Amino acid sequence: MLILASQSPRRSELLRREGVDFTVVVKDTEEEHDATLAPQVLCARNAAAKAKAVAADYSHATVLGADTLVFIDGTPLGKPADEAEALRMLMQLQGRTHCVCTAVAVILPGGERRDFAEISYVTFRSLSEEDIRNYMQLVHVLDKAGAYAIQEHGELIIEKIEGDYDNIVGLPVTRLLQVLRG
Repeated sequence: MLILASQSPRRSELLRREGVDFTVVVKDTEEEHDATLAPQVLCARNAAAKAKAVAADYSHATVLGADTLVFIDGTPLGKPADEAEALRMLMQLQGRTHCVCTAVAVILPGGERRDFAEISYVTFRSLSEEDIRNYMQLVHVLDKAGAYAIQEHGELIIEKIEGDYDNIVGLPVTRLLQVLRG
């Protein structure tokens, strides 16, 4: 039995696309946003906290926790609190390359952990404030790290990517499936 310790619809969609059978169980956990930590370390701490919180009640299951953050100039960008913050984030990203880190914590029955982190790079187009506001009219930006979704009208804001597309969406599925099969 696989439990996804995340309410992210994007992660659920990615797992379903691969034919993975899973159940979603989420526990409240406090996420860190410590800019002094390396992206892999910060995301790994958050992913592990989510997985551990659920695994405590489901020791018979495989529990999957994940955390995705956008980093620009070493600063983590989580989900914006409001549209003004989303606009500031997108203005900060426009015309620049940033990294997207997703860390995954897998806790197997019996407590063994298999963790990893994946980093991809995204380059935004040069955008005006009007371009960004138009994008924000098309996409619900408040529930997305960095205030954008590559899979939702990404062609309007993204010039190029380097790395795993699914990682940018929120779950590096190819690597995850290798870990689950291993």
